[in-house]
Amino acid sequence: MWKNFYIKPNEIGILYNRSDFKKILQPGTYIYFGGHWQVKTYDLNQPEAKIENLELLLRNYGAELQEYLLVVRTGFNQAALVRCGQIWLSVLPNQLRVFWRGFIEVQAHFFNLETNLELPAEFVQQLRGITLSGIKKFQISEYELGLLYVQNNFVRSLSTGEYAFWSLDRDVSVRTISRLIPNPDFPLEEILIERHPDFVATYCETVQLQSQQVAIARYQGKVIAILPPTSRKLFWQGVEVEVIDISSDAKLPTSLIAELVSGLPEVLALSRNYLHFCEVPPQHIGLLYINQEFQAQLPSGKHAWWLFGRSWQTEVFDLRQQTLEVSGQDILSKDKVPLRLNLTAGYRILDPLRAKNGLSDIINYLYKELQFALRGAVGEKSLDALLEDKGAIDSSIFEYIRQKTADYGIEVDSVGVKDIILPGEIKTILSKVVEAEKAAQANVIRRREETAATRSMLNTAKVMEDNPVALRLKELEVLERIAEKIEKIQVNGSLDSILTELIRINRN
Repeated sequence: MWKNFYIKPNEIGILYNRSDFKKILQPGTYIYFGGHWQVKTYDLNQPEAKIENLELLLRNYGAELQEYLLVVRTGFNQAALVRCGQIWLSVLPNQLRVFWRGFIEVQAHFFNLETNLELPAEFVQQLRGITLSGIKKFQISEYELGLLYVQNNFVRSLSTGEYAFWSLDRDVSVRTISRLIPNPDFPLEEILIERHPDFVATYCETVQLQSQQVAIARYQGKVIAILPPTSRKLFWQGVEVEVIDISSDAKLPTSLIAELVSGLPEVLALSRNYLHFCEVPPQHIGLLYINQEFQAQLPSGKHAWWLFGRSWQTEVFDLRQQTLEVSGQDILSKDKVPLRLNLTAGYRILDPLRAKNGLSDIINYLYKELQFALRGAVGEKSLDALLEDKGAIDSSIFEYIRQKTADYGIEVDSVGVKDIILPGEIKTILSKVVEAEKAAQANVIRRREETAATRSMLNTAKVMEDNPVALRLKELEVLERIAEKIEKIQVNGSLDSILTELIRINRN
């Protein structure tokens, strides 16, 4: 019995007799006698060979198969890259893979994972855009620096470029740090300083402060960070660091205060954490306490001190004339009339230190004392006395409050009762009293005027009684007043009859 086998041009075959390997068959036609021949064909367009019993065949017929197969066998700490035409494959450790030679160009590259996990640059470029099992790729931009970590242990820095690493039984990661930020957060900063001095010396400025030192870091003339005592920090090279000793004098110079206040928002926030600020406006004065002990008076302006190792307290006092209102005080007068009064006082602080040391709350103290003085002054007088002389109340309160405040460095310049508010029923009664008084005064004036008029008339009558001419003039005066009120007068007879005879008056 004869058997015919045909191997296509894009195929290769393996000839078996009773399952025993005999040979590799190239494309063509083959005739064999017997019924136990068998041929397995493989498509060469798929370069990786999937051959059964591959280990056995290689052990027994390795020399013959090497002519047709590229054998890629990796060890425990070994990996490989295989290029099949334009296709790349990765071979992981402890693997055996074979590829057909000749039809598609096949190349294998082996890598020792024990000595180096990084792929050479020529492979990185060829693998661009290709994802392979067991390989991690990283891109470092021109404004970044990369830190390579294997199993979370720092290995080295990576400059701008593309990188690829085998990541099989070990974790490989790259942490990028921006070079645009002069004070970035370096990962595991303390470890870098202690165990990788070469990296620190190449790229960084290190700041190490003692217990009585602070530091200000500047980049391109701007404050970027404030460091407290005993701190340690990494910056990129190019950062200027000013170390300040605060053991003897913790106050900041005016120029530095202005620089910190006008700096970046994050610097201002740091300043508020590390500094005690006090701004004293014009016409004010400040008191400075360190560890609860008075130290100095502060003139107008901005002041700041480093907080570390001390407690700071400042208080600002207004030296100008100030006004205090004591409103809505309900008080009984001496004659038990309920009154509501409003009081205004003008004062100024002459000695802030005495006022601060003697009083815990200056405004509350003044308010209470003015309240007591007002109650005492009003309670000693009747309603009539209060209404007649409000100035007496002001004088009484003024004398009282001046004595109370003189020992605390406070001067009261003026005190005045603004309003005395009466209850509604008292207002009504007072209105009636005033009305009755005014009515009596009007009646007296009216009687006086009537008496004067009567006396005048009596004098006029005596004059006319003894003087006919005066009588005639009076009569003419009366006639003139009558004539002003009528339009036409008809007289019969002579003028002499005007006053002796009947006068007929016609009104049209």
